[in-house]
Amino acid sequence: MSQRQTLPRRTAASRLVVVIRGERAEDYVPVIDTMVEAGVRSFELTLTTPGTFAALPGLVERYAETADIGIGTVTRPGDVDAATDGGAHYLVTPVSDLATVDRALERDIAIIPGGLTPTELFSTWDRGVSAVKVFPAGQVGPGYLKDLRGPFPDLSAVPSGGVDLESARAWLAAGAAAVSVGGPLLGDALKGGELGALGERARRFVEVCAGSGTE
Repeated sequence: MSQRQTLPRRTAASRLVVVIRGERAEDYVPVIDTMVEAGVRSFELTLTTPGTFAALPGLVERYAETADIGIGTVTRPGDVDAATDGGAHYLVTPVSDLATVDRALERDIAIIPGGLTPTELFSTWDRGVSAVKVFPAGQVGPGYLKDLRGPFPDLSAVPSGGVDLESARAWLAAGAAAVSVGGPLLGDALKGGELGALGERARRFVEVCAGSGTE
């Protein structure tokens, strides 16, 4: 293994990644603006949202001083190249595809590859990635990370899938490097929902991930 990658600074410090999966990239800005104002500092824009690559450079520039912009649902080496060329700060995958991981290492961009079994997670962690994504996290729960830490005591993990406010607190208490949150935070914001309510939900997640949320 070469020198291990690190998570982008704002992502590591905030311990919260918000996954944005919508119908079109044109809807990103007001939603991200609201969450940035509430204190969110890291966003994973998924490639299942049409127009994400085209929107990426402008979003990276818009939030250059406030937030890390990552690209998610990366599944092949070509996605790595397009995201890196567009200025993404990090990448997230749903699967343990070693060719994709190796391309990210070659391009010197932080990657958080997904996996669920110990074999899947170790196969990418051993490559020197910044962290691994436990997915779908809602199927296993925070105790799973404690079990993984037995054979892999230095494993840096980011649970994703089914993480709500209460389970975010539990995953972080179990030692997660960060949590990846989508629907429980976003609600209906990408479909015209009330942005004030989105901001309040975001503030609650930010507080929990900063360690200041109420027990």
